[in-house]
Amino acid sequence: MSNQPEHPALLIPGPVEFDDEVLQAMSHYSQSHVGAPFVATFGETLTMLRQLMQSSKPESQPFVVSGSGTLGWDFVAANMVEKGDDVLVLHTGYFADSFADCFETYGINATQLKAPIGDRPQLPEVEKALEERNYKLITVTHVDTSTGVLSEVKALSELVHRVSPETLIVVDGVCSVGSEDIQFDEWGIDAVLTASQKAIGCPAGLCIMMYSGRALERFKNRTTPPGSYFASIKNWLPIMRNYEAKKASYFATPSPQLIHALHTSLIQILARPLSERFAIHRETSQRIKSTIASYGLTQVATKPENQANGMTAIYLPEGVKAPELLPNLLKKGVIFAGGLHKEIAAKYIRFGHMGVSVVDPARKDIDKALEALKEGLGEVGYQTP
Repeated sequence: MSNQPEHPALLIPGPVEFDDEVLQAMSHYSQSHVGAPFVATFGETLTMLRQLMQSSKPESQPFVVSGSGTLGWDFVAANMVEKGDDVLVLHTGYFADSFADCFETYGINATQLKAPIGDRPQLPEVEKALEERNYKLITVTHVDTSTGVLSEVKALSELVHRVSPETLIVVDGVCSVGSEDIQFDEWGIDAVLTASQKAIGCPAGLCIMMYSGRALERFKNRTTPPGSYFASIKNWLPIMRNYEAKKASYFATPSPQLIHALHTSLIQILARPLSERFAIHRETSQRIKSTIASYGLTQVATKPENQANGMTAIYLPEGVKAPELLPNLLKKGVIFAGGLHKEIAAKYIRFGHMGVSVVDPARKDIDKALEALKEGLGEVGYQTP
């Protein structure tokens, strides 16, 4: 039973509800960021991130830097490629547009391979694109928060290694790490970037990344300096290596309280096999999607293989508007998100189901949300079958 003050259940695709122990860790007393106790906590946190990403290769390196998940785009653009390079961005929604904009800011040529709304680029299309041009890297949004579309990272990685083996594979995992399986080493991924406030279950404010040895070697062989000072791997790599080795180090001050919260959350996540965690998310997602279908509603991601396990993007019935429905849900103690994809923003809402709301059996957030959705729809004139 939560000891938090009574509040609506936050069921958007991040930030999510937080466990009491994680919030308690946020109130940790002040510490020196270079003192031995905090350095030990940070080092353990980095080691646990290896486990979460399923990476044991010593040449790979996890990073935790103060900032939002968006900072991860800057790290990739500023360090992994150079001005004038070509990159391929696989488009499944709003966040591919934004990643491409980030590349263009650094003078990188970003080509987007787009799919119809609710779908993902097909592997033969990706293969054709890779054969036509020498791309330094390819990016894929594992789960696009704007559409709820899940990309198949394993098969994509196999394709890239076969067709264009020099192309780095970058996964935007902001809305997937912690709710979707990511096997960093086994799948041959070069970079995963994510944030603290989604399925990892920690308050917002931390950009979390994992880079492969191959990616770090690519950085080492740059012919020009990194395109950023704060987001420079040159500046952060020795810091992360030292922290993980339990050695004090300094480039910019981290947030001890957020690191403590992340440390606590990772302990909870890793207390059970990751396969169990992913299975719980998958089973909950299937129940939600089945219930939504029984209400006569459809998803933005129409194909089952394209549907994320940590969120669902739901088309509204004809005549129902989000500004009418969402306040009704809030009155019932549930918060959903409105649409984000610019082409369909007014036509759908988003239901986030990840983290503690899913894995804690004592919480009834999901049941409460489904009942609230049914009642709320009825109050704005739509009767479920």
